Amino acid sequence: MTYKKSNSNNKKQLKKSLDNLYNIFQDISFHADEISKTRCPYKNAKNLCTATFSCRNQHFTAKGLDLPICVGSHKLDYRFAWEVDKPIKKNE
Repeated sequence: MTYKKSNSNNKKQLKKSLDNLYNIFQDISFHADEISKTRCPYKNAKNLCTATFSCRNQHFTAKGLDLPICVGSHKLDYRFAWEVDKPIKKNE
């Protein structure tokens, strides 16, 4: 096998691999986009808010938690709740 023929085969294999990766990531991206419409991306597994900005769904407790509790519902569209121009005020 000559160098040019080998290089051509490598390019075909690379293109096939890249196309396969593109399809995988396209599916992941679509799923993430759908979830982001109903679940706040700043809500962690313990239902605590990790956002560094004010949101109407944040609830601070007197228990000394560093992060507020997210009291929003998974059935809500969170994208309008975020108020990026207001700083977080703890224990209001």
